[in-house]
Amino acid sequence: MPMRPEAFLDHVRERGEYPTRAEAERAARVVLALLGAHLVGTVRAELAARLPETYALILLNPLQAAEPLSPERFVRATAAWIEGATETTALWDIGAVLSTVAAAAGDTLTREVLLQLPVGYDVLFGHPRPV
Repeated sequence: MPMRPEAFLDHVRERGEYPTRAEAERAARVVLALLGAHLVGTVRAELAARLPETYALILLNPLQAAEPLSPERFVRATAAWIEGATETTALWDIGAVLSTVAAAAGDTLTREVLLQLPVGYDVLFGHPRPV
């Protein structure tokens, strides 16, 4: 059962300590659009099924990436898409959104998502891999 849109945004807003829902919404849209370009097949479809429809559609119709972005480049790309953002604020935005995505996905699906991403994304999701 997907998370309700209000619950998803409230979770992002709380995690990101955003003063307005609009700021949480902007971060969610950019991060999910970039994430969607990195995921394929059933993993992307299963993740979309756990998100509210609005956000599922963003994940399923991503910004096209020519190649998988390293975590550092993902942060830079996020900063570039969010007006007035810096790499530091983008990292904060990514953490707020991806930790919410991980909560909606659950541990098993989050692990499958991380297997499709370049090394280092586990930290962005707030799920550092044990060494």
